[in-house]
Amino acid sequence: MPRAQAASRRAASGSAPQKEGFTLIELLVALAVFSLAAMALLNLSGENTRSAARVETRTLGGIVAENLAVEAMIAPTAAEGTVSGSTDLAGRPWRWTRTTAATDDPDLLRIDIRVRDPEAQAAQRTLFR
Repeated sequence: MPRAQAASRRAASGSAPQKEGFTLIELLVALAVFSLAAMALLNLSGENTRSAARVETRTLGGIVAENLAVEAMIAPTAAEGTVSGSTDLAGRPWRWTRTTAATDDPDLLRIDIRVRDPEAQAAQRTLFR
């Protein structure tokens, strides 16, 4: 009967029973704060993934553009005009356009290379030959 004795002592002293734990409102507020923090972390994780994908696309597009620039530099001749084509790198298709134009100096040609993946432009290089 220890409970009965404790209850009779509280009643005799006039104090209300002590509450232990959290109220329902406190639990709901804590749950709301936790869920907002979790949503923010998930959003950050998704943004990091998208950013990494963009960096990968630009890097691979840059590699394709550099390869095309090397091919343009080692070719025996370079005719003015536009040439388009496609190539694969890292299991992905890449479309490219190489535009060769004369400059004010008759010994120099300007070569612009643009590389696109199926979604957007990935890289651009300009060189003179």
